[in-house]
Amino acid sequence: MKILDRYILTQFIKTFLSVFIVLMFILILQAIWLYIKDIAGKDLDFVTIAKFMAYTIPVIVPLALPLSILLASIMVFGNMAENYEFAAMKSNGISLQRAMLSLTVVIITLGVTSFVFANTVIPWGHLKQRNLRRNIAQVKPAMAISKNVFNQLADINIKVADKSGDRGQYLTDVIIHRKNPLRSGNWTVIKSEKGELKSSLKSDIIQLVLSNGNYYEDLFVENPTKRASSPFVKSYFDTYTLNVDVSALNDVDMDSENVTDDHQMLKIHELKSQIDSFSYKFNENKDVYNQTQHSKWAPNRLTNIIKDYMKEEPDDSPFFERLNAYQQRRTIEDAMNKVTQQEYVLRTRQEQLQRELVRLNKYEMEIHKKYVLGVACIILFFIGAPLGAIIRKGGMGLPLVVATMFFLTYHFIGIFAEKAAAEGAFPAWIGSWMSTLIIFPIGVFLTYRATTDQGFFNINFTLDSLLKRFKKKRKTPAATP
Repeated sequence: MKILDRYILTQFIKTFLSVFIVLMFILILQAIWLYIKDIAGKDLDFVTIAKFMAYTIPVIVPLALPLSILLASIMVFGNMAENYEFAAMKSNGISLQRAMLSLTVVIITLGVTSFVFANTVIPWGHLKQRNLRRNIAQVKPAMAISKNVFNQLADINIKVADKSGDRGQYLTDVIIHRKNPLRSGNWTVIKSEKGELKSSLKSDIIQLVLSNGNYYEDLFVENPTKRASSPFVKSYFDTYTLNVDVSALNDVDMDSENVTDDHQMLKIHELKSQIDSFSYKFNENKDVYNQTQHSKWAPNRLTNIIKDYMKEEPDDSPFFERLNAYQQRRTIEDAMNKVTQQEYVLRTRQEQLQRELVRLNKYEMEIHKKYVLGVACIILFFIGAPLGAIIRKGGMGLPLVVATMFFLTYHFIGIFAEKAAAEGAFPAWIGSWMSTLIIFPIGVFLTYRATTDQGFFNINFTLDSLLKRFKKKRKTPAATP
């Protein structure tokens, strides 16, 4: 039996490594294409690009590892069934479970290892990759300014309709929004018919010479009621030189880590600590808000205000009837404004609580997802191995189609369940485990069918049953006396 176990292990490991490497290569290319806008045109060196690819590898393992196990098990066991190797083993008293025994030990070990990997290496990959992407986005672009889109350079956003010249230095229809460090918003707008870049975009000072344009600047008014009608300054220029200091963009530290508290970057004990902190703040803020609203809008408080006002009036008639028509109208308008304002406050507070609840659910789901990865690898093996024995096809044809169909179903169920659980549709742990719980009975069913030498279902038995249902019964002749 050691020879047979060694043979099955060798076939599975070779197939698994081949499939895993191919899938990792495809997913890395997909990740680079996904973030191409962040890294293109930044004049990055090879070391930075290699770091980005290295940090991406742990991030895509949760996708590549389960699919590789599923596809490799279908291919290996399908190839053995196609070559009648299972028939030879069964003729010698070796069952499918015994043939899967050595691989079962390996897969369980791989599942435990994947849990440790998900709790240590994957958070590290998310931490490094996200911060590297953030740092790359802050680097000054080394490429020429793109046409018909706003390009941010230091404190300006520039847009051009066209460009010409050997290095794209001549610009047409230039629009510049310049930021003010003392106030937010675009208070300064510069428009010109033509422009010329006198210096290279790789230098620390970008010199831009504009011609035949206008300069607009809104005047800042402290009174908010007069801002809508406040005037603006407009001036015309024949030539205007704009120097933009981008030296700070050349000093970006690629290894700096400014974001460290995202749920995908934390280990289990760190997630539990964050959940306790978030839960305490969530409940405390909710209690404080409820107490504030109750003290402000409690019925006894409103009744006391009316009573205090009625003490000043000797008349015993109803409060509203003491007011004239103008006061009644003003009272109704004020009450409606108060109700509208309170409705907006309540809606805003509800949205804020919902965002905090979504964040809390994501942290809870992340804990369960670390366990789900290892369990999913084991279950998908028990789906792929009997499935390969049933379909009796090896290679990359039918096994690839079946494996992709099963895995996409599993993956999309997980995505939809996690999204619904994050919004509070059901508990967080169900969102993390739903896809795994759904495929678990499929693995049990396929293992049973493969062990008993049955397919997915008995086609002949099903057809015979349907024919018997619609077959007309023969009428028995009446007995003659």
